[in-house]
Amino acid sequence: MHERYRPVVAGGTTAICVLLTLVSVSRAQQPLAVAAASDLQVILPTVASAFERAAGQKINISFGSSGNFLAQIKNGAPFDVFLSADIEYPRELEREGLAEPGTLLPYATGSLVLWTRTGSGVDVRRGLEALSSDRVRHIAIANPEHAPYGRAAVAALRAAGLYEKVRGKLVLGENVSQAGQFVQSGNADAGLVPLSFARAPAASAIGQYVAVPSSLYPPIEQAAVVVRASRNKDAARAFLAFLNQPATRTLFADAGFGPAPSGR
Repeated sequence: MHERYRPVVAGGTTAICVLLTLVSVSRAQQPLAVAAASDLQVILPTVASAFERAAGQKINISFGSSGNFLAQIKNGAPFDVFLSADIEYPRELEREGLAEPGTLLPYATGSLVLWTRTGSGVDVRRGLEALSSDRVRHIAIANPEHAPYGRAAVAALRAAGLYEKVRGKLVLGENVSQAGQFVQSGNADAGLVPLSFARAPAASAIGQYVAVPSSLYPPIEQAAVVVRASRNKDAARAFLAFLNQPATRTLFADAGFGPAPSGR
């Protein structure tokens, strides 16, 4: 018998509904297909494992850039849930009738940091100004064409008056994970990456970071939605309810994410 999920908030109608839904989901056999933004690689496997234990529902996660997933879902990719790093992408799916009505869930706010390897010679204490140094030859960011953190990086550089000075140094990763890998491997001297990446054990063991002031870029509001074409909607809804539990939100906070944006 599968372990039942015990909601943190006891006695509430919402918690009881979530419990009942998860019990029914435990009978589902088809894995839940989740498309997730790359900044979630540190935390989402832990959340998914907890859900699997609670609901007896297998989850398959694909990580990548939010913009690419948006295009794939529009082209019929068989995902059940979309966790985007940009709330506007799920909203777009809603407007086009490609999201299950009423399921859009803001789940976190992202933060941008300047990250470099220890011993790189880049003085992150100078903040973004350090990127104008001759020591810095390559700066990794996610491709702003389809990655929200990449757009945030460009916005921050523009706001700091540095974009024209450093644009020739920019190296574009397909997503934030690849941008971070460029710095890890030494193919870039520094990178503008999510706080969740810089705080992960693998990155914190070899590097150091400084926060990019949030006033320099638009809020990175992240949201999830159930895909309209999903054949596993009960499990998908249950997973979003699990994301919305206080204990899950605490996991996101511990990984470096801010509170979910208010409203839809």
